[in-house]
Amino acid sequence: QVQLVESGGGLVQPGGSLRLSCAASGSIFSIYAMGWYRQAPGKQRELVAAITSGGSTNYADSVKGRFTISRDNVKNTMYLQMNSLKPEDTAVYYCNKRSAPWWNWGQGTQVTVSS
Repeated sequence: QVQLVESGGGLVQPGGSLRLSCAASGSIFSIYAMGWYRQAPGKQRELVAAITSGGSTNYADSVKGRFTISRDNVKNTMYLQMNSLKPEDTAVYYCNKRSAPWWNWGQGTQVTVSS
């Protein structure tokens, strides 16, 4: 079972930037399409960005043009660069496979956008 550890969240003002990291145990990470998900209070978890093993990306409309997903298959790590952050981006961010069956979810990393 792959272990996932998210980091890099924090409190940032509107318009600010953060870079999230997702560290995965095991080299099997490299063969799967991966995704960044987020869950705001009272809302369902949603996929915001995804990346194939080869590096093709796609984004939810709400983050397109502001977020950039990337991965380093040698380091078994995935990233989410978040720019021009908005209060509505506030959520706990998680990483996992792009589709089910998912690996065990990590603890996530809290992103709070507020002045």
